[in-house]
Amino acid sequence: MQTLLKDIRACEICKAHLPLGPRPVVTAHPEAKIAIIGQAPGRKVHETGIPWDDPSGKQLRNWLNVTPEVFYDPKQIALIPMGFCYPGKGRSGDVPPRQECAPQWHSALLPLLPNLQLTLLVGMYAQRYYLKAKAASTLTETVKNYKEYLPHYLPLPHPSPRNRFWLSKNPWFNETVLPELKRRIREIIQH
Repeated sequence: MQTLLKDIRACEICKAHLPLGPRPVVTAHPEAKIAIIGQAPGRKVHETGIPWDDPSGKQLRNWLNVTPEVFYDPKQIALIPMGFCYPGKGRSGDVPPRQECAPQWHSALLPLLPNLQLTLLVGMYAQRYYLKAKAASTLTETVKNYKEYLPHYLPLPHPSPRNRFWLSKNPWFNETVLPELKRRIREIIQH
């Protein structure tokens, strides 16, 4: 595992396409019980090298009802983005994660996590990659039908502050998905 993580952190596959250069961000440990597969690091995470070290991460920790100590304990939670490096800025936020990362590294990394009990698929890119044809046509429908993907996967919207409109438009997420998410996380972490 340590050799693979070292290789990932030294990756420069898409160096020419990264406005700030490569800085792969990932945490994992063979004992991890939960994997969070997100999109790609934002600019702040690129600067600090700490996954989810931004307002989105704070919101995600609130959704999970976990402390930063639990969230950043790789023996509890593996933090694996679809794209390991900051992809750059677009017109309405960051551009999509680089497509080279997940095929290159996920299939090598995930088998080294034999204790996973739940994988959170945060955002459309992770959902389409992992759920493939089982994903609904929209992120909203995929998240709404989260029970279809349990017990292995639980799809979530991105916790970005930019998603306030989506959250206000879909109150069922707070009413049904979040309580189930918190319950499952609590059960997994406590055992």
